[in-house]
Amino acid sequence: MKLSAITYCLLIIVSQHSIADFSAIIEQEMTVDKGLHGGKFETIFQPEWNVSINEEVEMTFIARARFDTYNNLGPEDKRSQNYSGINGSLTSGSNGDLSIREWYIDTEVYDSFWRIGKQQVAWGQADGLKVLDVINPQSFREFILDDFEDSRIPLWMLNIEMPIGVGDSLQILWIPDLTYHEFAEANTTFQITSPLFVPSIEDGLPIVGFVQQKPSSIIGDSDVGVRYSKFYDGWDLTFNYLYHYHDSPVLYQQLNGAGTTSGIIIDSRYERNHLIGATASNVFGDFTLRTEVGYNSDTFHQLNSSPSTTSSPTTSSSTISPPTLDTNGIFQSAEFSSVIGLDWQGLQDVFMSVQWFQSHLFDYESHVIRPQNNNIASFLYKQTFQNENWELNILSLYGFDQQDSSIQLELSYMLEDNLKIWVGSDTFSGNSDGLFGQFDNNDRIKFGFEWGI
Repeated sequence: MKLSAITYCLLIIVSQHSIADFSAIIEQEMTVDKGLHGGKFETIFQPEWNVSINEEVEMTFIARARFDTYNNLGPEDKRSQNYSGINGSLTSGSNGDLSIREWYIDTEVYDSFWRIGKQQVAWGQADGLKVLDVINPQSFREFILDDFEDSRIPLWMLNIEMPIGVGDSLQILWIPDLTYHEFAEANTTFQITSPLFVPSIEDGLPIVGFVQQKPSSIIGDSDVGVRYSKFYDGWDLTFNYLYHYHDSPVLYQQLNGAGTTSGIIIDSRYERNHLIGATASNVFGDFTLRTEVGYNSDTFHQLNSSPSTTSSPTTSSSTISPPTLDTNGIFQSAEFSSVIGLDWQGLQDVFMSVQWFQSHLFDYESHVIRPQNNNIASFLYKQTFQNENWELNILSLYGFDQQDSSIQLELSYMLEDNLKIWVGSDTFSGNSDGLFGQFDNNDRIKFGFEWGI
């Protein structure tokens, strides 16, 4: 759909209805690395219209224009392959892009709440990492440093919530938008390099080809989800089910040719998964206890594999022929993931939270690069000063198995009710093979402001 047509339709709707609210934010952030080199000088303009079409129908439209002078987080001069034909930037250049961030209609049908259009849906409550918050894919242009609200990629979907009895509800999701994670591009600051996620290729074997197989059927390849929410004896409970494609492609590796002409072909495919999960939270005085658990029927992990003469599965590429890599360099297993968190607000203007993430692979072998049990802890500290004009935020994540960590620190000040400035830092440590350690050389300082209109 052309940008001009979208803008024209929006202006017609707004002009014909007097009950319309407009707001916008302008955000500017600059980062500097350890060598005092600029990492980004990014400006974001995000306007929002909220229109009451009638007493039962409301529309929300959020656009986003982004411009980055340095262009070190990934050029946007081409359409990323992770987006479906109905998603992604409307227009882009080498230093910026323009997109519809969200666009949805809210209405009621037979006492149920319907939200139809491009939107975000959050099922999880964890800080820093995710267990159940996998409805929307994520942009990793800045790894996991962005707030989830900003890094989630909104999807076109049908979102229905129906009340059941007193206080209970059922949510149904139908997601025909075949958009997946957006990763940082090659040779940019946050390019993923850890062998936990990228193939471990034997020395001397070049990558000679790349085959991408992406879901294409809006109906057959749709994601569907159901969540039942209940309040029982002081506990907020949810029970979740999602049938979906993993938002990260599985990078199967296959050996093509033999001898001096041999090389590796990467066969990239998105794989299906059943996610069954639950959440629970309760307040005990100054403490809040919360937990999430999730069972994934099929997860895929990198192997330290070497060439063998086993035959390969059927692929769509006629150039691939045996011999191939053993098991195509990928190990498949069901996985159980969980997070338990404890929040404390025992002092005025202070909030603290600790979390423990764990994931367990039900099947395992010694060649799998990640450990069978993966453990990560987090600590979050927030404090406001001088009538909430100043705010300090610290989020620390530590991986016990890779022995690596990240620390995000930000100190902000409200100059006016609608103008906030901040200074902060993002630091990483650990081995280059780890989730956080792969960015050990990418520590940075950041400065910025946000102005609300």
